[in-house]
Amino acid sequence: QGQVVESGGGLVQPGGSLRLTCTTSQNIISTHTMGWYRQIPGKERELVATIGSAGSTHYGYPADGRFTISRDYTKATVALEMKNLQLEDTALYICNARKGSVFYWGQGTQVTVSS
Repeated sequence: QGQVVESGGGLVQPGGSLRLTCTTSQNIISTHTMGWYRQIPGKERELVATIGSAGSTHYGYPADGRFTISRDYTKATVALEMKNLQLEDTALYICNARKGSVFYWGQGTQVTVSS
């Protein structure tokens, strides 16, 4: 518990931007694939983006060319930059660290897009 901790969520108007941050340990940031998922009530958790330990990135359909994932090894953080947010992006955004069969999940940070 507490291996990954999210921050940066909040309320934003349609078309706005937010930057989410996932903070973890030096060991995890260097050896695990890091990812962002989102959970909308009543729907399955869906992949937003992942970044491998070597920096390779993969985006799920919600990113739609609007989101960018990055990692900072010195700070042991993974960021998700989100632009042009829409109402349907409202969700709990959850950080994940994965190495083989070992998973760490954060508690999530709420993003609400509303006018």
